Amino acid sequence: MSGAIIFIQADLKISEIQEEILVGSFSIISLLGSLAGGKTSDTIGRKWTIALASIIFQSGAAIMSLAPSYQILMIGRLLAGVGIGFGIMIAPVYIAEISPPVSRGSLTSFPEIFVNLGILLGYISNYAFSGFSVQTNWRIMLAVGILPSVFIGFTLCIIPESPRWLVMQNRVEEARSVLSKTYDNAGEVEERLAEIQVAASIANKYESKAVWLEILNPSPSVRRMLITGCGIQCFQQMSGIDATVYYSPTIFRDAGIKINTELLVATVVAGFTKTMFILIAIFLIDKLGRKPLLYISTIGMTFSLFCLSFTLTFFKDERLRTGMAIIFVCMNMAFFSVGLGPICWVVSSEIFPLRLRAQASGLGAVGSRVSSGLICMSFLSVSRAITVGGTFFIFSVISALAVAFVHLCVPETKGKSLEEIEMLFQDGSELQGSEIEMGNAQLLMQRL
Repeated sequence: MSGAIIFIQADLKISEIQEEILVGSFSIISLLGSLAGGKTSDTIGRKWTIALASIIFQSGAAIMSLAPSYQILMIGRLLAGVGIGFGIMIAPVYIAEISPPVSRGSLTSFPEIFVNLGILLGYISNYAFSGFSVQTNWRIMLAVGILPSVFIGFTLCIIPESPRWLVMQNRVEEARSVLSKTYDNAGEVEERLAEIQVAASIANKYESKAVWLEILNPSPSVRRMLITGCGIQCFQQMSGIDATVYYSPTIFRDAGIKINTELLVATVVAGFTKTMFILIAIFLIDKLGRKPLLYISTIGMTFSLFCLSFTLTFFKDERLRTGMAIIFVCMNMAFFSVGLGPICWVVSSEIFPLRLRAQASGLGAVGSRVSSGLICMSFLSVSRAITVGGTFFIFSVISALAVAFVHLCVPETKGKSLEEIEMLFQDGSELQGSEIEMGNAQLLMQRL
């Protein structure tokens, strides 16, 4: 969309407000998919919720690429947003539930890797198709989004269902078969299966109404989980990353680049940086842990955003201003990809108990989408009021607050099973009650 919007403006003659709505509504409407995704995934399974998300998104992409007017374009954009809402909620949950603890962090980061790869390919296709006529090139750019459906369809034919969901459906033998593919030791398979059965027995006592009642009127431990899960999702977007991705041509134009092809080349450089640096997180997340990478990420983003703000506000030499702006945008994307980008989804998918995981993760995704939508739908207006540099100064302040949030609210979950992570949020009385309910107090205390 970042490249296509340049040509949509010229072709459909849309206003700046319409541009903000087109870009930002995608995130706002996706909250519908995220809210519905929890119940849907508990009903039809994690695997087929991913399939549903893909179908809805690809339908929206097809409508956008063929849209004859702004109104039809908005319909496709909103439909695609619902699909994304399903997808961003269920993919991390599925991977967290199917992964062994030793590599869960790296594997749960995979959706963020491919999101970034998609962004990079989008930037490259924007540049590649920029030579077509104004009426044609933005449609081709948006049509590229339909291509992943073939890959997703093939993947769904070979991936197994979540073993935790299978146990909740009393399909224990199928769950054992799935676990045997991720654990080499038969004894460990049975141990994990026993843990899941205990958690599922508790989860099955809760109807969906009771689950939402617990989320809306949480115990102290669930409240701490919600603050952590929803908070890190909101900080991820309130630091301005989606605004940087969607409006990178606007940022670079403000820095001094005037030619469309040069704007698109600069966005390709930024997208390449964002994609490459996420690989660092994949290799380190299960070695260094979540919190060290989050510290590096949020502190680095704060520095980069402040320097970008200073550059856009005070540098007058156009050549120096342009070069420094590109450097600091790339730095911000790099630091984001090292930590806050992928780890946000890792943490929010692994901290909730099984009975709440799908719905609570969906609620966290809603926080992410609402924050993203509000930022994207106001970026141009705010930038016009206080300048682009002033807007990024606000982002730097929010990023600094994210450092304090990580320190106070995010526990280290490296190497722990999902059931063990649940215990990190419980105080003494809750821990004792949970152990009694599970009927496995001695084992849990030994692990703590």
